[in-house]
Amino acid sequence: HVQLVESGGGSVQAGGSLRLSCAASGYAFSLYCMVWFRQAPGKEREEVAEIDNDGRSRHADSVKGRFAVSRDNPKKILYLQMNNLKPEDTAMYYCAAARYCNTILDGYWGQGTQVTVSS
Repeated sequence: HVQLVESGGGSVQAGGSLRLSCAASGYAFSLYCMVWFRQAPGKEREEVAEIDNDGRSRHADSVKGRFAVSRDNPKKILYLQMNNLKPEDTAMYYCAAARYCNTILDGYWGQGTQVTVSS
């Protein structure tokens, strides 16, 4: 069965860095679009970054220049390198997978990993 397991979250001070990982299993990882979302308490879910099966990526304006999404297809792992973290980056971060990026909301989702950034 399909599993997406996020890890790497934690508590850091503003200006710090974290690298999130999403380990995937149960489907053809290399063929799927992979996306990072986040949701803070009381706020709407936000797409942070996505990378398609050709390796093309895009990032939300709020994280451009600070975050970088990447994937390791042989290892079936999705990454999110987060640098220069800000308190407003505090949220639960989720990875998601779908055959096509425009169907991600109907795809597979992980359980999330918490990121907390203090000022």
